[in-house]
Amino acid sequence: MTTFFGTLSRAIAAIALVSSLGACALSPGMTFNAGHLVDPLDPNSVAPIKEITPSLVVDDLRARQALIDNDGVNRLVGSVEPYRIGPGDILSIVVWDHPELVLPTQTYAIGTGVTELVMGDTASGIPGYTVSSSGYIQFPYTGLLKVAGLTELQARNLIVNSSGKYIQDPQITVRVLGYRSKRVYVEGEVKLPGTVAINDIPMTLLEAVNRAGGLLPTADRSAVYVIREGRRTRVNLPALIERGQDLNQVMLKSGDIVRVTPRDDSKVFVMGEVFLPTTVVMRDGRMSLTEALGMAGGPNQLTADASQVFVVRSTEQATPQVFHLNAKSPQALAVGAKFELEPKDVVFVDTAALVRWNRFISNLFPSAQTVQTVKSID
Repeated sequence: MTTFFGTLSRAIAAIALVSSLGACALSPGMTFNAGHLVDPLDPNSVAPIKEITPSLVVDDLRARQALIDNDGVNRLVGSVEPYRIGPGDILSIVVWDHPELVLPTQTYAIGTGVTELVMGDTASGIPGYTVSSSGYIQFPYTGLLKVAGLTELQARNLIVNSSGKYIQDPQITVRVLGYRSKRVYVEGEVKLPGTVAINDIPMTLLEAVNRAGGLLPTADRSAVYVIREGRRTRVNLPALIERGQDLNQVMLKSGDIVRVTPRDDSKVFVMGEVFLPTTVVMRDGRMSLTEALGMAGGPNQLTADASQVFVVRSTEQATPQVFHLNAKSPQALAVGAKFELEPKDVVFVDTAALVRWNRFISNLFPSAQTVQTVKSID
């Protein structure tokens, strides 16, 4: 029995000696392997590695700026246009000095100091002429008039021309009392998500958000989406302000959906040999590599290999992008401060080779100690 345990002890010692050459591969925990296959069945699925250098940072910033300049927001930019009447709207039409043309639900004083009083209720609670689903109103003498698609002034001119055959020099006022034909929907990180009616105040993106109660503190201002006819456009509010874009020119149309995403959707993950592996929420969709490392307490000076800092980024393809920064020198952190991360990026700080070896030995020694203990008992 003694011979057996002696032989086993020598075997373990031999294994430990031989394994020292490959201890990195056998040590516990994660480590970065440049030749690792993302897909074991695809020999070409090795993630390419790009070095984070000043030139790469400059190219990346240019690409991001070009992306902002061509982000599709320009198709949302427009000029202010007057409100156009639509089906379901309620119109107030007053023919001055002709009380016989006043609706039963309204009265007014003829001449100076005209007032309109609600004397009864319609189905909507607003007295007036309701535009039909086909865009028509029925007005005394003139019959059916199509007003859908017209401004208040255009509708007034139409009624004046039509009434001129029956009324000499008609003085007519047309106003929209109930705005019910056009609306946008605001959802997400706002105080009052829901439907917002479009009225005579131009419906800009900011107007819609303000009428929904404004943004919550949890809102990501860099990721406000406008969905129009199935096409989604991202609006990065801080970036637009930075480039001098007038946000009051970002116009909405009836049927648009505005979605304000939460900040929690924009996270980066810091792992490996840092003091505090953590998930970091980006600020307005932005965070640099150095900032992310700082939020995690920085590389652990006792266990980290600062020359092996990696950023792993998911792509539309199966193979991710990998960026490498040699942060052994503090100057490299200045480069990292210019390298912008993207949501869902993984920042990984690799373990120093000596630490991996030490962990391997620490796991191996208890096995040898167990054999020695059994031998002593024997």
